[in-house]
Amino acid sequence: MIELSLTDLLDITGGKATATAASDTVITSVTTDSREVVPGALFVAKPGEFSDGHAFIDRARAAGAVLALAERVTYDEDRREHPAVIVDDAVEAMGKIAARIVAHLKEKNDAKVVGITGSAGKTTTKDLLAGILSQVAPTVSPIGSYNGEVGVPLTVFNATEETKYLVIEMGATGIGHLTYLTDMVHPQVGVVLCVGTAHAGEFGGVENIEKAKGELVEALDADGIAILNAEDPRVARMDSRSGGAVRFFGTGSSKPENAGVWATDVAVNKHGQPELTLEFPGGFSKRITSGLLGRHHVTNILAAANAALALDVAPELICAGLEGRAAGSRWRMERIERPDGVSIINDAYNANPESMRAALVTLAELGLGADGAPGRRTWAVLGEMLELGDDSIHQHDLLGRMAVRMNIKKLVVVGRGAKPAYNSAVLEGSWGDEAFYVEDVDEARALLQEQLQPGDIALFKSSNGAGLRFLGDEIAAFAKEGDNA
Repeated sequence: MIELSLTDLLDITGGKATATAASDTVITSVTTDSREVVPGALFVAKPGEFSDGHAFIDRARAAGAVLALAERVTYDEDRREHPAVIVDDAVEAMGKIAARIVAHLKEKNDAKVVGITGSAGKTTTKDLLAGILSQVAPTVSPIGSYNGEVGVPLTVFNATEETKYLVIEMGATGIGHLTYLTDMVHPQVGVVLCVGTAHAGEFGGVENIEKAKGELVEALDADGIAILNAEDPRVARMDSRSGGAVRFFGTGSSKPENAGVWATDVAVNKHGQPELTLEFPGGFSKRITSGLLGRHHVTNILAAANAALALDVAPELICAGLEGRAAGSRWRMERIERPDGVSIINDAYNANPESMRAALVTLAELGLGADGAPGRRTWAVLGEMLELGDDSIHQHDLLGRMAVRMNIKKLVVVGRGAKPAYNSAVLEGSWGDEAFYVEDVDEARALLQEQLQPGDIALFKSSNGAGLRFLGDEIAAFAKEGDNA
């Protein structure tokens, strides 16, 4: 992190120091989690939905925090004030600190900021782009899926004086959220991947999702570049909202005039990895094989390539950075091979109708033998897609029907919220030992430990809150412990 003094913090936040805050205090890291505190840290006492960070200041101090960013004065067991900067809103103050750091890096290093948003694929695209840019200069990107009003500042705090590129993942659950984030970091490149139905219930409809995602391109100034998915109509029409230039990406032979990096001859190999030819403006082209799993990742690959090109990275370096690169974050089409020959695909960090369908397509393709003949037995272990609002029953119903029509051999539906997927699978003709409904993860675990056989391939897919990512980890480790070998 770029070191900040107490004076810096007071100037940036407009807060007031407690009497115990030493005037020569310097912070060297920032965290909102007392378990992650290291010596020299600023601990942000953020009020949370289930707990209040102010209750953990003593723990943070014991771990080495030199200062707290708090919304009220707190005391140790001897009734002494904790050293702190007191502000009205700790999260808002984090944003102000992050904004100052970004401005400093832009002035000092001509640092560039890339904002990435979309209903699916943000984390994978972020990881791909950071991999490319890291070949060129010091690059900072989020850990996991830090993408909101807390996650974006925490990402920025990882920057050093040498940082040249900041890759910022931007999530939103309402209109105005992305504007808050763009006002903080002022991206020069804005990437919009897709507008899906994720969080439709929270947003009040897909139209509002489109409006919210477009706030990223509206934030670009005249020198900025918007990278837009030509194959998503809701994204493509954001070109009229961009304050800067626009470059489209997509596949096939029909390219718009302002196309950026394009893909042709897209295929998927026997391992489920996309193979494609990247066509760059100016005539350079190169065929690459991705280390990612699933055809749907072509969108993310192209988005990363275009963002890198917008930052003047050479096409040869872009291709080198993408060749063979796998997912950099956990639970995103993460493939684990058990010693007994069972393959686990854990894609249960997030889910929406679009990503569910993409994952099922990948599972079906992996299950095929030579020349499309029956091959490996496929299992789809599906949990609830959250935050779909009134569309939830319908979307889960479609999911079950799709699993049957794609000839997925075994369907396990976990939890009452996802049960419409089981009901529709039965109505579609899948019953007996083909489709199972279980109430919870414990029942699913017992079923899978009993019935998975060597050669099977099992997909775990759900929204984060359904917890199937942990079940996927347990099932992946089951044979490794010798219990089912």
